[in-house]
Amino acid sequence: MTSASVVSSARTEHRPTAGATASVRTRRIRQSARELLGDGEPVTFRPGQEEALQAVCAGRDTLAVLPSGAGKSLVYTVAGELLDGPVVVVSPLIALQHDQVQRLQHLGLTATLLNSAQSATEQQAALDGLRDGTVRFLFLAPEQLSRSQVVAALAATAPALLVLDEAHCVSAWGHDFRPDYLRVGAVVEQLGSPTVLALTATASPPVRSEIVERLRMSDPAVVVAGFDRPEIALEVEHHADADRKTAALLDRAVAEAERGVGIVYSATRAGTVELAEALVARGLRARNYHAGLPKAEREDVQRAFMADELDVVVATTAFGMGIDKPDVRFVLHAEPADSVDSWYQEIGRAGRDGEPAVAVLFFRQEDLGLRRFFAAGVPAEEDLQQVAGLVRAGAAAGVQVDVAALRAETHRGASPVTRDLNLLEQVGAVVLADDGTVTPAPDGPAPGAAATAARQAAEHHQRVDASRVEMMRGFADTTGCRRQHLLGYFGEELAEPCDNCDTCRSGSAAAGPAPAATGDFPVDSAVEHSEWGPGVVLREEGDRIVVLFEQAGYRTLATAAVRDHQLLRLRAA
Repeated sequence: MTSASVVSSARTEHRPTAGATASVRTRRIRQSARELLGDGEPVTFRPGQEEALQAVCAGRDTLAVLPSGAGKSLVYTVAGELLDGPVVVVSPLIALQHDQVQRLQHLGLTATLLNSAQSATEQQAALDGLRDGTVRFLFLAPEQLSRSQVVAALAATAPALLVLDEAHCVSAWGHDFRPDYLRVGAVVEQLGSPTVLALTATASPPVRSEIVERLRMSDPAVVVAGFDRPEIALEVEHHADADRKTAALLDRAVAEAERGVGIVYSATRAGTVELAEALVARGLRARNYHAGLPKAEREDVQRAFMADELDVVVATTAFGMGIDKPDVRFVLHAEPADSVDSWYQEIGRAGRDGEPAVAVLFFRQEDLGLRRFFAAGVPAEEDLQQVAGLVRAGAAAGVQVDVAALRAETHRGASPVTRDLNLLEQVGAVVLADDGTVTPAPDGPAPGAAATAARQAAEHHQRVDASRVEMMRGFADTTGCRRQHLLGYFGEELAEPCDNCDTCRSGSAAAGPAPAATGDFPVDSAVEHSEWGPGVVLREEGDRIVVLFEQAGYRTLATAAVRDHQLLRLRAA
């Protein structure tokens, strides 16, 4: 009998409840993990895993911020074996769902998925299996939660645990905000208020706060295992000339490929094509990857990368979430990422086996203009009002409205129409169904009010996105320890320079600004600015402080100016 089957047959014998003592829960958690994952041998938990398991198995809503490659899925796998009731996992990508289901099935556990690519019969079979107990884990995309029949069917199974993977997607402060994630918090009560487990590798303090709020988590345990990935050397190469920058990146990719496989990120689809062709010309096995490629080609690139048939994948950010290859030795960025959050997540693909890896940003000040272009663009209020009005009119006439119909009616492209719909959904005006149809939200605002609110939301996103770009500039330009700078962004302090970044090796980190002593505005203090309104202090950095303002986004302020001109005042948190 395998260890997995032991867990299944003995499941009722060691199920902790909220009333169990911590010591009993610990013993049962370790026993289950040993039987499930350790072939009878003790399992060594990574930082944060056991603490998160303790909280979940005690019935507490839990936000677990665990580094990339730190085994976030182990938390819901073990918890699912110990709790009474099925586990529903909300995951953003179908490909990622497939990988997670296969992993659980490999362990001998019963898992399946529910998505729009399935037939109605397959979808019903998945829900039936969850209800009758033949399926323990069900994976679905957040879009499925817009379907009332799906929510009702899930509620009938009385799930014990609702898991939100990649939970930073629920936060407007997060780097990968997705409006469809907003519906998750609304359905928790409809599902019978199961324990909620939110998982992410990337969440700065403001993002954590918003995740808790959006998911309506009750007295949550917040487990932050630490953001440091000391095995990844951090470097920034500054270039004034675009051609020389590209040449340097190609040289570095060829050199690093002698140690192992890697990923090169480019900000544009055209950039992925050009760089991949240049690397092939230099003798590397390289292919490009972006969202505009046919699905079959994207899947083949990913398969080849995982099978060690490629030295390098040159990709946009479309290649990232769900990529779990332990032996990636390098991640190079041809342009700065749109935020420090994104850059951290992308470099987190490297060194997951714990062995040395390197992350290099090839930086040119002019490249920030590209990121500002991507961050720019606020839709016209009349366009938003037109879309909202068409959705409402279609519903009144009993006509099915979808993106294709709206494109035909408005004579606009799919991308701007989809953007408008996402904004209107964010402000509670419309509901986007998994099948692509759009309906007015119950009790939603009228088209005029919805358009005004949606434009304001877009303007807010624009300000925040622009401020994130400036934070990326700050990381690239710092002469202090890059790891201290990076961890400080996420609210974590590294007492000493890391000795594994370019500024430490050059000596500039030692000569950089000393960490500031806690002054009038310590980290995490709530403040008010005369122009930018309320905010939270994120980092002290010698003669500067970084504040995240609710409306203006990230701002770096000179400590002397703050003091001399009384720019900030403390406020009640």
